[in-house]
Amino acid sequence: MVEPLGGGAYWLPIVAAFLVGYLAGSIPFGLLFARFGGAGDIRTIGSGNIGATNVLRTGRRGLAAATLLFDLAKGLLPVWAAWTWTGPDMAVAAGAGAVIGHCFPVWLGFKGGKGVATAGGVILALTPAVVLPAFAVFVAAFAATRWVSLGSILAALTVPVAAYLLGDVQAAELYLLLALLVIVQHRANIARLLAGKEPKTSLGSKRG
Repeated sequence: MVEPLGGGAYWLPIVAAFLVGYLAGSIPFGLLFARFGGAGDIRTIGSGNIGATNVLRTGRRGLAAATLLFDLAKGLLPVWAAWTWTGPDMAVAAGAGAVIGHCFPVWLGFKGGKGVATAGGVILALTPAVVLPAFAVFVAAFAATRWVSLGSILAALTVPVAAYLLGDVQAAELYLLLALLVIVQHRANIARLLAGKEPKTSLGSKRG
C-alpha cells in the first residue's frame, strides 16, 4: 500500500529541518546584545522590537550591526546546512522555520521581531541573485523616505516576484509566504504610515 503524501520517510526530515530552523531563528540576538552591551532591555526602548532597527535607536551602532549580522546568519546557516546535507525541500522548510522562529520565539512568549533580516539570510542562502533587486528597492525607499518599515515591506514584496521571474517557483512560493508574514508583523507600522506618524530612522548617531 502506498502511503499518502509520501509517508514519514519524506515528511519527518522536512519537519526536523523546520524545527532546527525554528530553534535557530528564535535566538533573540538583539535582546541579548543590547542587554549584555549595556543598552538595557530592548523591548522597553523605541518600538519594543528585538531587531537591528530598534537596537539602533539606542544609539549603539555596533550593537545594531552585530544584531543585523547575526539575524542574517540565523536565516542563512540553517538553510545552507539543510541544502548541503539533505536537499532543497529541507532547505525551504528550514528557511520557513527560521523566519517564523524570529517572529514568534518560544523563549519570549512568541513575541519576537519582524523577520526582515532573517528572511534576508534565507534568501541569500537559497537564491542570492534575488538579493540585489530587493536591496535596491529597500535602499531607494529608505533614501527617499527614511522609513525602514516601508523599505522592508517593499523589498519583501519584490523578492517573490524576482524569484518567479528567475524561474525558481519553489523559492517564490516560500518568499510569498515570508512576504505576507513580514507585512503582518509590520501592521502597526502600516497603520502609522497611513496616519503619517511613522518615525524616521537616522544612521548618523556617533554612539557605540
